[in-house]
Order: sequence, then structure tokens, then C-alpha cells
Amino acid sequence: MDLSSLGAPLGPMRRVHGGYANRLFRLDTDHGSFAVKELNVLDRRHAYHVEDVFRFERAAFAAGIPMPEPVAAGHDTLVHRWVEGDKVPEEPVEPAYAYEVGKILAQLHTLDVAWPHDAAEEGTPRGWAELAERATETGQEWAGELSAQAGTFAAIADFVDTCERPGPVVLTHKDIQPWNLLARKGRPVVLDWELSGLLDLSGELGSTALSIAKGPGFDDIRPAVFHAVLDGYVAGGGELPPPGASWFVYMIGGWLGHVRWNISRCLAGVEAGSGPELALSQEVARGGVRGLPELWRRLPDLVALTRRG
Repeated sequence: MDLSSLGAPLGPMRRVHGGYANRLFRLDTDHGSFAVKELNVLDRRHAYHVEDVFRFERAAFAAGIPMPEPVAAGHDTLVHRWVEGDKVPEEPVEPAYAYEVGKILAQLHTLDVAWPHDAAEEGTPRGWAELAERATETGQEWAGELSAQAGTFAAIADFVDTCERPGPVVLTHKDIQPWNLLARKGRPVVLDWELSGLLDLSGELGSTALSIAKGPGFDDIRPAVFHAVLDGYVAGGGELPPPGASWFVYMIGGWLGHVRWNISRCLAGVEAGSGPELALSQEVARGGVRGLPELWRRLPDLVALTRRG
């Protein structure tokens, strides 16, 4: 993408490390500061709908959703105004912050934006025993754990394929996690919209509420924070879907696919030209091999969170 319209650079673009899927740079010019995201279009699990996401972002920004201003979009590049704020650590947020996130979701789900794509989901990853064999052959440090849990991963895949989604389907962000949020004056700012699309409402609420109500694992889940998201959603005019396991199937299925993708990058054993570095893929693979079975074990307790009163 030609970035000359952003102004005269005050220095070279600077890499901002830590992205789990793409690569981010900061560009400072005489017109201001910009976040320039280089999208990984080489080995993504599914294609980005860049133009449609950009249109959705523009509508959300115009409606007052707290987010970086979308500036430009190209085939493999997204540009936003740089926003200063505090990073949100992977730990339970304050209930007031969670309440605001719920209100943002309610507002977002009211936007009248045409979306020319179905809510079709990618195929659920299978063949975990064979994947464990390849991990053993290539000497991956987590190969033994993956071998021991291959049956659990197969059961998780079955759940993702068979769990009923009650609807409604909404056009939404789909990836509100601590690493896609900032805190500015104690209030949320929503980043990283490139995964936006149609999603069953229960999956969006469950993924969002759980992600900001817990720490890195599942030993510190704050029900008050989880429910604050739902309270904010209702206060913003939203209607909650029926309780049940569907609230977590999107989160589980997304994590399953993300882990499988990073495992494949680890098995290749080379640095790819885009996307996360190999060391980060190793971290994601290791965390998923250990974390997904634990999430699966905790599912009944999580479902209980959706039954209020």
C-alpha cells in the first residue's frame, strides 16, 4: 500500500512485537501517528474480508464505538490512527470496565451494515493422533503431552461440530480479548477488527465475558466480572440468548483451530515470511496443548456461569 497520503515520515516505521497472527508497525508522520498492520495472507486459516471489515469499522467509528479511527485498507494492509492507552493484562478486569464492554457489544450489534458473507465456519481440525506422531518425529517438546491428550482433542472436535447454536446471528467483532483492548481513562478501547463477521450471539458473549473475567488459566474466574458484561449488554438494549454450552463453542473451536495452525508452523520448523515468529508459534502450541484439555474439563463450571439467578 502507498502510505504517502499519511504525511511525511518523521522516521522509519517501527515494529511493534507481540501479534498472534499479523505484524504491526508504528508510523509517525507530520500528520500524526498511525498503526500500520501487515496482514498475513500467505498461510491464514481463512481469507480476510478486508474491504468489508473496513466498511464495518467505519460504521462503528461513526456510531461512537471507542476504537482507533480506521484510515485506509488494502489487500494486505490496514491503517488506523494510533491510540494511546494502557494495555489490558490477562487478568480479571474491574466490573465497571466489563460493564462498558457489554454496552459496546450491544451498540455494535445494532449497526445496520450489509455483510455479503455467510456465517460459515471453517472445518473443525481432526487427525490429532497423526499430528502427535509428526510432533514426536520432529522432536517437539510438547509432543508427549499432545500424544497423551489426542483422544481429548478428538472429543473437543466432536463437541464443536455438534453443539447447537441458538442464535441470533449478529455482525460483530468476534475477537474481544485482553490483547485486543486498551484502557483509556479506565474505559475500554477496542482494537484489531480484522476477524469481524457474522457469529452466533451466545458465542460472542461467552468468549468476550470469559476472556476478561479470568487470568491466564482457569483457576481465577470472577463470576462478577463475567456477569457485568451481560448486565452491560442488557443495559445497552441487548437481549441475552438462552444459557448453555453454546456460549463457549466458538471460543473452544477458535482456539482449537489456532493451535492446529501454529502446530503446523512449528512442524515446518522455519520462520515464515509473515505472521507470528516461530518462537511465538511454539508458545501458542505449548499453551494450547496444555490449556485446551483444561478448558474442556472446566466446561460444566463455565456453563453454570450462563445460568443466572
